[in-house]
Amino acid sequence: MENQKVPVFTFSIVAIILGVALYKQFDFKNLTFEKPALAVVYIIVFLFSVFVLVKNVRKRSEK
Repeated sequence: MENQKVPVFTFSIVAIILGVALYKQFDFKNLTFEKPALAVVYIIVFLFSVFVLVKNVRKRSEK
């Protein structure tokens, strides 16, 4: 049981940090990112961490 809490905490922290970084890099005036290549990496990791969190919530609700 204790083993499941660490990935949830870690992925939620990663998702928060990357979400804030993406928000800060996005230029709302021109609808572009300041550094597009870095933004792609951030988006991929952000989506993966959100996927893991959603998968964990679904797994808990089945039990």
